[in-house]
Amino acid sequence: MRLSHPHSLPRRARLVAMATGLAAAAALAVPAATASAQPAPETFSAAELNQTTAAVRTADVGGTAWYTDAKSGKVVVTVDSTVSKAEIAKIRSEAGENADALVVKHTPGKFSKLIAGGEAITTGGARCSLGFNVQDGAGTKFALTAGHCTNIGSSWSIGTTAGSSFPGNDYGIIRHSNGAAADGRVYLYNGSYQEITGAGNASVGQSVQRSGSTTGLHGGSVTGLNATVNYGADGIVSGLIQTNVCAEPGDSGGALFSGSTALGLTSGGSGNCSSGGTTFFQPVTEALAAYGVSII
Repeated sequence: MRLSHPHSLPRRARLVAMATGLAAAAALAVPAATASAQPAPETFSAAELNQTTAAVRTADVGGTAWYTDAKSGKVVVTVDSTVSKAEIAKIRSEAGENADALVVKHTPGKFSKLIAGGEAITTGGARCSLGFNVQDGAGTKFALTAGHCTNIGSSWSIGTTAGSSFPGNDYGIIRHSNGAAADGRVYLYNGSYQEITGAGNASVGQSVQRSGSTTGLHGGSVTGLNATVNYGADGIVSGLIQTNVCAEPGDSGGALFSGSTALGLTSGGSGNCSSGGTTFFQPVTEALAAYGVSII
């Protein structure tokens, strides 16, 4: 039996077929009134977002980190595994009528300063990682690292502490006892080095790498800027770069970079390099400005 083309049908049958097709097409269309009835997403002003970030800080929950995401217009709060539901509720309560401006994300492990006993740059029984070698206008050589590292000792395996800022910031500077040993490159833990020609500011989504004395070289991307981290009893640090690059104790102070551009110094985070985690970095441009030094 052959299927007939619509034009071979009687006129009345053709009209019915056409009407049925139009009805089916109409069923796929969304009425204009229905489409316009969808509620617009709630937006928050810059002042309201500032109030929200202030509320998160006032809540003072250890194990939290937060930054304002310009793209979504929300305050992203990252909580580690020690933060309870009750503490999250406390943060939302503190935010009050701006609670809907909060986006809560969970990360494994506990936020902590990444420091351990061992070698690399050492003081006493503690080990950290060198970030970037720098020099002042007179050519004197220094090493930048994390402030929570330089806070714990004045005498290091490479020289003596010349400045330290933690909490609030997380950068410190060590004067080399042997300036000739200061190498302007970053070691990649595969026998090769990355030349560093200058410093810059990170951007969200940027591909980055981190080098540290515990876990070597690892990469990832920048997920947030101007993040504030509450390390609990150890204090609060602001203005940090948030990333999904892993790190472990002893990587503190290590270099964050993108190609030949220095970006940051490892501050702390959660997780590890087996399961991944969240890591925060002190912007290196702030440390360079604070000490009046430049990348070698």
